[in-house]
Amino acid sequence: MRGEGSPTLMRVFFGVELAEDIKAGVGQLADRVRRRVEQAAPRAAIRWVDPENLHITLWFVGEVKDDRLEALTSATQAQYATEAFRLELSGTGAFPPSGSPRVLWIGLTAGVEHLRSIYAELGRRLAALGLEPERREYSPHLTIARIKDIERRDAASMRGALKMPTDLFATDVRAVTLFRSRLSPKGARYEALLRVPLS
Repeated sequence: MRGEGSPTLMRVFFGVELAEDIKAGVGQLADRVRRRVEQAAPRAAIRWVDPENLHITLWFVGEVKDDRLEALTSATQAQYATEAFRLELSGTGAFPPSGSPRVLWIGLTAGVEHLRSIYAELGRRLAALGLEPERREYSPHLTIARIKDIERRDAASMRGALKMPTDLFATDVRAVTLFRSRLSPKGARYEALLRVPLS
């Protein structure tokens, strides 16, 4: 049992929030993708993202203690140099680009360079806290599902099912958000701890 006054652990990450109407529209698209994917790969174990949790991830930090969270907030609360911008989403795909898919996503057709600029600036701020970026290049996308298990024979069928026309979703991005992930029996819920405006 944790002693009184002991620091608590919380899972946090930086990202970009989406407007409620965009979440609703993307949620409907995700339902279409789900039906196609489940028909193409019925044996695959897939966890779909709740529409309320849809966001663009910038930097996953992981579990931190209270004092670490204070340092994160202090290091990242200044306004960003990047200006507010238009984000456009369209098209579906999977990561990795070959072999067994692990993540299903909706792609970005506008706003990618802005997100990369924010990522670079965020990286410079977090470097002072000893946080290093992933070794792979930052590739902004909107995750709609994570695949826990899939048989090799179903992988190609799933990728084929993702080749479908989609609507274009657009929204304005005006802030970077520090999220807290709260776990419950019903799954994770994301809570905004800090919103830092773009210039």
